[in-house]
Amino acid sequence: MMKTILTLLVCLTAFTAVTANAQRKEEDDNRIGANLNHPEREAWLRNLGFGLFIHWAHDSQLGIVISHSLAGASDDYSRRYFNDLPKTFNPRKFDPAEWARLAKVMGVKYVVFTTKHHAGFCMWDTKTTDFNIMNTPYKKDILRELVDALRAEGLAIGFYYSPEDFKFLYDNGISVNRGNLRLSKEFMRKYEDFITKQCDELFTQYGPIDILFIDGEPKDPAKYTGWKHQPKLIVTRGAINTPEQYVPGSGANALWESNITMGTQWQYKPTNDTLKTGTKLIELLIEIRAKGGNFLLNIGPHPDGYIPSEQEERMREIAAWMFINQESIYNVRPWVITNEGKLWFSRSVDEKTVYVYITGEPSWKRGDRKQFLLKSVHATNDTRISILGQNDKVVEYSNVVPKSKFKQTPNGLEVSVVRAQRIYNDYKWPNPIVIKLENVKPALVPPKIITGTAKVSGNTIRLSARLDNLGRADEVKVGFLYRPYAGFAENTTVGEWKQTDLISRSQKGKYEVELSKLGEGEYEYRAVVIQKNVSTNGDTRRFTVN
Repeated sequence: MMKTILTLLVCLTAFTAVTANAQRKEEDDNRIGANLNHPEREAWLRNLGFGLFIHWAHDSQLGIVISHSLAGASDDYSRRYFNDLPKTFNPRKFDPAEWARLAKVMGVKYVVFTTKHHAGFCMWDTKTTDFNIMNTPYKKDILRELVDALRAEGLAIGFYYSPEDFKFLYDNGISVNRGNLRLSKEFMRKYEDFITKQCDELFTQYGPIDILFIDGEPKDPAKYTGWKHQPKLIVTRGAINTPEQYVPGSGANALWESNITMGTQWQYKPTNDTLKTGTKLIELLIEIRAKGGNFLLNIGPHPDGYIPSEQEERMREIAAWMFINQESIYNVRPWVITNEGKLWFSRSVDEKTVYVYITGEPSWKRGDRKQFLLKSVHATNDTRISILGQNDKVVEYSNVVPKSKFKQTPNGLEVSVVRAQRIYNDYKWPNPIVIKLENVKPALVPPKIITGTAKVSGNTIRLSARLDNLGRADEVKVGFLYRPYAGFAENTTVGEWKQTDLISRSQKGKYEVELSKLGEGEYEYRAVVIQKNVSTNGDTRRFTVN
């Protein structure tokens, strides 16, 4: 029999925003608290740039959402989930050394592993609860095995930890509810003591840990325990911005990290899933790095302990691209603008090199030369150009000379390059190539735009924004981009942006644009400012038409 249910006091929400996107942003901001990360450690993590996220727990056996099926579940379901399901979890094919090798070949520099998700199932040998990996047929500390393997490959180690614990609530007679609930002070002391003891284990028994990703409340006992035992620990979620399943519309010159699934689910999903293509994942990596962020790409291992072939295929496609182009991903920061159309930019930390990622050219034939005009880049007397991975001398079985060229013109920097390297047997390589430009300087100072609110009246919407400055331009054009919102997990893969009419502005300040004749549904939008045909975006927000 369940114990007497404790009194639950509903907490007033802090959400006052009128759009769904504002709610999403506030939800993410609410995860940001006190930050005791050392600045030099945050800079170190920014330099790594690319990490692997791994969601795995005993309910992967069912191929369902990790943990969340317990919200609103029947007593019978909950009882069998907590008591019976661990008895059949036996990842006998788990090879941590193989996982670590694949991660390293893929080009990630750090791995964040789910030590415990919201359900409360612990993937380590804990003394705080029987609901753990030691009480399964596997009977070995998976966390220790993986940490040792990652450390052997020189990869940085991150722990995902959920202080929210459905098993703890269940054991104390409290129904699982992910709303903003405030429990009695007496219960919270007990809850926080439980969290602290678990984090004492995590941060004293597994050697130096680099990263802690805290998902759920209360975060403070977890992060302060982590910092107490390991002062050099970097707390990501809980201390910095960690957008989930999306990429912000604009960049930021600080550590932030987008965590995005390979498919539509965090954990293993054997059916009814759509995985992003390797090219799309590479393009997400490029966009995130161009905007100054880190990309934490998530996979979900099979319950038997191996990485499913569909996921491994994409990891190895990324591996090929990273082997060629890793120089442009590690130790970079944003350029003066993120992109010129389908050309994306980053700049080396020492500011001596600019990288230009050429996306949107999947049919570029080996040996063909293409020209591009860069409006944000200006050559100097010492400028040099090359293509990452190529020697600018040879196209196999061809007389083509693939020498990269550039020419400074009044309209911008003209670059002329050849895709020369043979990556696939059929000569087709659909993924971006990267131009390396050394000793160049900015050709412009971009304006700054800030996306405002959306006021919805029927199917008429008034979008607002503020032009914060014009850069060095006397006049710019401003407007908005908008499109239907595709969904939490799908939005990174579909949907073309539409552009509103543009307005000429010669001074900073607020502006509005009216949209009408939109059908019912949820939309996302962002402000845009155009200077010399180069666009700069504000962050992305959402509104709903009923």
